[in-house]
Amino acid sequence: MSKAAALLRSERMLLASYGSCLVLFLIGNDILERATDAWALGLVLAWLFAATLASAMRVVHHADNLAGQLGEPYGTLILTISVTFIEVVTIAAVMLHGQQNPTLARDTMFAVVMIILNGMVGLSLLLGGWRHQEQQYNLQGANAYLGTIIPLVVLSLVLPSFTGGPLSGAEQIFLVVISIGLYSVFLATQTGRHRGFFVFEDSTAGSTHETSPHGPATHAGLLVAYLLPVTFLAEHLARPFDYFIETLGVPTAFGGVLIAVMVATPEAIGAVRAASRNHIQRSINIFLGSVLSTIGLTVPAMILVSLAIGHHLVLGVVGADLSMLLLTLAVAVVTFASGRTNILQGAVHLMLFAAYLMLIVVH
Repeated sequence: MSKAAALLRSERMLLASYGSCLVLFLIGNDILERATDAWALGLVLAWLFAATLASAMRVVHHADNLAGQLGEPYGTLILTISVTFIEVVTIAAVMLHGQQNPTLARDTMFAVVMIILNGMVGLSLLLGGWRHQEQQYNLQGANAYLGTIIPLVVLSLVLPSFTGGPLSGAEQIFLVVISIGLYSVFLATQTGRHRGFFVFEDSTAGSTHETSPHGPATHAGLLVAYLLPVTFLAEHLARPFDYFIETLGVPTAFGGVLIAVMVATPEAIGAVRAASRNHIQRSINIFLGSVLSTIGLTVPAMILVSLAIGHHLVLGVVGADLSMLLLTLAVAVVTFASGRTNILQGAVHLMLFAAYLMLIVVH
């Protein structure tokens, strides 16, 4: 079988993604108009969610191949920015469609932080510790991530709860500048003079990257090809999504969790796979990089979108969520303070993730 034939065979999901877009383009409005009850809209939502998630999974696949061919941290950087693009597009689509979701962006970003820093970190460390007892990583890289994540999270999701009201236009612009500025400095550090902080060589660790007969240009092109339908699918995903939140009275926190699951699942698979193969540095680059890009890029993007469309945006987390967020950040600092991980750390983070899920159900 030729390379071209093998490539076409392996990328059948691309046809499914664009097929879904074609169906929506031709009869999408008819489908949504005829889906007048919760069950019908639920099926449409499940279809669009699955199509978007499948495209995101293929994005991870091609980013993983690029990581193997370009080396770290570039591969992980491509992955996190691609997934952040999916997150921004999806949140913006729902915000533009519905006018009663001022907390959707906040709930989504909070859910991403909790899913990644507790669920993804916990599962990765638990599985890695179970199979390899202790795993080592570059402590300087983890410190660089957390040293940037913590102030951005506090400024974006904690401080707005204590300003006495919604952030003013000047305060929002300041937050945009600070977020983009810090993220830019971090990127310069990660890809420039301190690139070595984000690499850990271990002769006992197996490769986490798939071997591919195709070059970087092919994988980069396919990565973009899978990102394109996400924009179109997210626009149609907004209507059933908005119906469940606004019409049926489903808490907006569930909406944030749904979007967060969609954008975090592909990265979670990559992180857990890397940890199971004794390459915890790759896992750390994925999950801490995901949190950083979510806060450093999604927050300013959502602020700019809300200012452009005149949409009220609530950023500060409150009550039990605020306690869980601060506790998660504190535990993350302790977890990544030694340069080694073990099964106990994973269990602690999974316990915090279970508490987060319990609070969603109870409250």
